[in-house]
Amino acid sequence: MDEPRWLNEREMAAWRGFVAATNLVARHLERQLKEDAGLSHTQYEILVQLSAAPGGSLRMTDLADRLVTSKSGLTYQVTQLEKAGLVGRRSCASDVRGVFAEITDAGWETLRAAAPGHVAAVREALIDVLTPDQLTALADSLGTVTDRLRSTDR
Repeated sequence: MDEPRWLNEREMAAWRGFVAATNLVARHLERQLKEDAGLSHTQYEILVQLSAAPGGSLRMTDLADRLVTSKSGLTYQVTQLEKAGLVGRRSCASDVRGVFAEITDAGWETLRAAAPGHVAAVREALIDVLTPDQLTALADSLGTVTDRLRSTDR
């Protein structure tokens, strides 16, 4: 068996910084959305993805892929949004197994009301803390990681 490639000091600092920052940013955003809009971060992101889709509608499998979440986890969150009247579901005419999620008028209103506070929280927790060069490096670095993991996750 091969010896593990232990992280050196610089690599460990990067890893620990990534873990701490992502957890703290996620917690900050989750709290802000719960307090201000009564939504989880995942529920907010569902509304964002649906609002950006043609006709405000996406197949559940496509929505799960865009959110990088499991289909069962997505189903639970969409069910909660459906109970609140923010999202509806409809069957796919061309595929009996296919289901679409679609944003409702109430979902649009909720998203429009929640977005300014959420953007302010994103700026406070991450964007305004970093220099333009740091933001570019972060986007490039995390884009590389995302591309690598998406290509191996298929």
